[in-house]
Amino acid sequence: MAASLQGSSILAIAAQVRALVAQGHQICNLTIGDFDPKHYPLPDRLLQGTTDALREGHTNYPPANGIPELRKAVQHMYKARLGWEPKLENVLIAGGARPVLYGCYRAVVNPGEKVVYGTPSWNNNHYTHMVGGVPVEIQVGPEDNFFPPLAAITPHLRDAALVVLNSPLNPSGTCIDPATLAGLCDAILTENAARQSQGRRPLFLCYDQIYWMLTFGESRHADPVSLRPAMADYTVYVDGISKCFAATGLRVGWTVGPPPVVDAMNKVLGHVGAWAPKAEQMATARLLDDSASTDAYLAFIRGAAGARLTMLFQRLEHLRAQGYPVQALEPQGAIYLSAEFALEGWSSGKKVFHSAADVRTWLLEEVGLAMVPFRAFGAPHAPHWYRLSVGAVGETELSAMLDRLQAALGTLTRPA
Repeated sequence: MAASLQGSSILAIAAQVRALVAQGHQICNLTIGDFDPKHYPLPDRLLQGTTDALREGHTNYPPANGIPELRKAVQHMYKARLGWEPKLENVLIAGGARPVLYGCYRAVVNPGEKVVYGTPSWNNNHYTHMVGGVPVEIQVGPEDNFFPPLAAITPHLRDAALVVLNSPLNPSGTCIDPATLAGLCDAILTENAARQSQGRRPLFLCYDQIYWMLTFGESRHADPVSLRPAMADYTVYVDGISKCFAATGLRVGWTVGPPPVVDAMNKVLGHVGAWAPKAEQMATARLLDDSASTDAYLAFIRGAAGARLTMLFQRLEHLRAQGYPVQALEPQGAIYLSAEFALEGWSSGKKVFHSAADVRTWLLEEVGLAMVPFRAFGAPHAPHWYRLSVGAVGETELSAMLDRLQAALGTLTRPA
């Protein structure tokens, strides 16, 4: 398995960007889904809370399933913000959301069993490979808001072990339609009723909502248990502080799920030591329990990310109105914008763009625009679409890049 496991395409692109920066190129880096602390500092409550917890001596091993203070804080937050309260036995803390996602795969999927997910999506292909699962990839596009339609998912439910969804979605920054999610929940509940009568293992839904408090405009987050309470027995939530609180380096994540799955995940993660540091757990508990501080920070980060995403969207739409083959989807959630640059056949001087790779290279080297193509998220069927991440750039830098893009497009020759 290890010999056939592929590395991250996103990190490979990031290395290319770093090399150009080292050579003196001016690059607006919209590749990595991370935050520059200059633009997105930690919440004061989290920063001070971590320092306080270290001074208080919270430097030893935490309980394998997380400190009680944080598990209770997650429990209370879900009741206050999602409208339903999980039992404490349903909550497991881990060293970030990534171990939680992998732990879910390990706990639910046996070798040879099917995993259903849409493409583009983040890392589902790799995790399916790592557990020996069989991928059932549903190709989606902008016409679907980059989410699989219900009619495309339901034929695969009968013999699947796991369905995986992420909303708001990495890479597209789009949010699932509540009606679609409710329909999927109904289909899973119907499938599991049939399986129960046959004595078969249930079908589970892994619901990655790591960006759920980052939504914009009219978009609203939807989650399975809020829509269908009976889904609590079959939904494994992936969550944490990394994205909504710009705390990617603190490594605090959690799952809320059915106890049999959570217990299995706890064993998997315990054997590899994937615990969140105790001081950071304590600080996170204090942050989540302080609703005023939490609300203030969420207002800040939504405003900062939303302003950048809106600037990108409006400027790209302006280019489309001028006749360039460029478009974007209006910001809905997360820190990402979906944008299309369909410049194949256009030319720069004597060089004709024959492929999407030619276009990406030109945008990187001539404009200083670094993006991640959707093919890096398992979507070669969307060759002209890219993820633009605004976590590491300021508005001034972003505006300057868009000016360069406008000027550079003006030098191109249209196809004959």
